[in-house]
Amino acid sequence: MSIWAEAAAIFPAIFSGDSFEMQQAFYKDGMWVFSFFVTLLGGILANEFFKRIPFMDRHLERGIAVVTYLMIAAIIFWGVVDRFVFSHQWAGSTTVPPFLFMIMAWFGCSYNVRLRTHLSFSEFRSKMSRGGQMAALTMDTVLWFGFCWIAIATSLKFTAYSASNFQLVDGVDDTMKWWFYITVPIAFTLMAGRVVGNWRDDWANYKSGDTIIKQAVIGGDV
Repeated sequence: MSIWAEAAAIFPAIFSGDSFEMQQAFYKDGMWVFSFFVTLLGGILANEFFKRIPFMDRHLERGIAVVTYLMIAAIIFWGVVDRFVFSHQWAGSTTVPPFLFMIMAWFGCSYNVRLRTHLSFSEFRSKMSRGGQMAALTMDTVLWFGFCWIAIATSLKFTAYSASNFQLVDGVDDTMKWWFYITVPIAFTLMAGRVVGNWRDDWANYKSGDTIIKQAVIGGDV
């Protein structure tokens, strides 16, 4: 079977709703082709989503990050009280927070890609020519897109694997691991949207003669 046929076979596997069929289809070389187009089209759609709904542009990822952080804090706080006051401990108090931290980290990463607070090298790049600045930012776009592509492909594989094996969160009888794992490709799709949006802004600035390299501020706003 050709790599294109393997990629095409992923669609019926997904629409079947059978995690075992998805696992079989995802663990083929065609998954990389499929994931490339998912990353590209998903990034374009995510960018349009953020452009059309400014509220989501400003608050979606960091809102998710704050909510999951508060959930982690609440679970740990109650775990301490439950153990030392009531001499009891919910087994999930030590296993659920790491999954919530994963969600917080990747959605937070997506937002900070938009803010360009990840290895921006703005002090060095601001001294380059305009063409050099645009070339450096285009290189960033390619690298971030490749990162999103790899993360989406591998996380979808692992999500299907976890679902097909009915993996439960340790210490919890009714919570599946794949419920958490599926948030990873979602976060990286949003990140791909941020990458697309950044490059479009950079190209517009380059063509108009506006400043291309701007100082990134951790905790700033879009």
